[in-house]
Formats: sequence, C-alpha cells, structure tokens
Amino acid sequence: MYLDSAYIAKFYVNEPDAGAVRKLIRGAANVCSSSWALLEVTSVFHRHVREGSLTVAQGRELMDVFRGHAESDLWNLVPVSDALLRRAVTLIRGLPKSVPLRAGDAIHLATALDAGEPEIWTNDRHLLAAAAQFGIAGRSV
Repeated sequence: MYLDSAYIAKFYVNEPDAGAVRKLIRGAANVCSSSWALLEVTSVFHRHVREGSLTVAQGRELMDVFRGHAESDLWNLVPVSDALLRRAVTLIRGLPKSVPLRAGDAIHLATALDAGEPEIWTNDRHLLAAAAQFGIAGRSV
C-alpha cells in the first residue's frame, strides 16, 4: 500500500479522517512511501506547532517518533534518486494542461510507479486526479 505524506502524518496527528487512516494502516501488510515524506511529514508537525494544536515539545516528540519509525523501516521509504526525479519530470511533461501537479506529488507518483504500486492513498484532490493519468488508482478513506 502506497501512502502520500498527508496520510502518514494522520497516523500521528489528530486531523480529519485520522481514525480511518490509522485503521487502514494497521490493516496493511506493507506500507511504503517516498523518502520525500521525511521532509513533508516533519513539516506537517511544524505546521501544527505554528497553528497551536501542538506544543513545541509535542511537535519535537512526534518528529523524533516519526524519524525512529522511518529508521526502523515501519514506513518502507523508497529513496529519491536522480532517476526518480527524471521520471517525475517526464510525468509532469506529459500531463494535459488541465491537470495540476505539484513537485512533491509528482515525486510520490513516480515513486509509486517505480514500486509497482497499483494505487496511492491520499486526501489530496490534485494528487487523486493526477494519479489516474498514470494508471494508478487514487484512493481515499
């Protein structure tokens, strides 16, 4: 099962749909994502600190727990290589102009394709729409 960073963050932080996402993750045999998630998930924790839903201490604790989980391969993070970045560039280049795709989302799609994942779990509407362009099913809880 491939998760984008938003779904990984929901494993740690109480956001909308977090309970359903946690249940989904706990039921999966294998969960993978891009190592790009290291930066994105940490940024989500920082956003929660900025917005006041987490204290600085809570934010740092979540960052440490997440890093520990990543280092122990709980998330099976696929490295971002030069070849993967080139593939993401190719994905963006081939998109119709009506489909928006941000750089981080392109990295997630290229990683999911390279990992042979048939679907990507996210709540990001742009990523969900773009996934279909590459034969990946966009899924959301």
